[in-house]
Amino acid sequence: MTEKKIEDKITLSKIIGHFVTITHHRHLVRKNCFKMGLYWQGLVHDLSKYTPAEFLIGARCYQGTRSPNAREREIRGYSTSWLHHKGRNKHHFEYWIDFFKKNEYGDGIVPVPMPDKYVAEMMADRVAASMTYRGDAYDSWDSMKYYEREKEVLKHLVHPDTINKLEFFLTMIGEQGEDATFKYIKEIFLKGKDRGRWEKELEVQQNEQNRVI
Repeated sequence: MTEKKIEDKITLSKIIGHFVTITHHRHLVRKNCFKMGLYWQGLVHDLSKYTPAEFLIGARCYQGTRSPNAREREIRGYSTSWLHHKGRNKHHFEYWIDFFKKNEYGDGIVPVPMPDKYVAEMMADRVAASMTYRGDAYDSWDSMKYYEREKEVLKHLVHPDTINKLEFFLTMIGEQGEDATFKYIKEIFLKGKDRGRWEKELEVQQNEQNRVI
């Protein structure tokens, strides 16, 4: 299969626009991570976006109102930049997908639970992405609205434990705002003070699945 050529031209204005956009996004993520005490993750977040494999495609497909990956997918049917990115950044659930043969899951793709510190970084990233592309129109429910559009697909690719935490924090952000949510994540979630909550939710889900089977 021949890879489709991207006809979009790369220009100086698009290079500058893409650089400013991803740098602004990193700045917002860094602020969010610092609020949760995730200093190193905030500093190194998304550095792969500056590598040639991601930056050149990003600049060529830059539009300013959405991720360049969306434009590349329209052309190729997939995004080479995203494939490079997701395998190097642990705050994306796609990083935590494995493949098993002949185990209790059967054959196929099996999602792995995301460690809590990367769940927290994922929240920082989703909020920052909404702020970056929504601009002055941003409101605290934007991240949840975006999640709702992809929910049906995610439930087959993301571990139930990760889904539970993602939905809980997206709802908290919508209802209570970013600062209150990041404070909860720092002082309670990342310290494991609410671990019993997640274990109970998983147990309930597993019991329901067993009854269906």
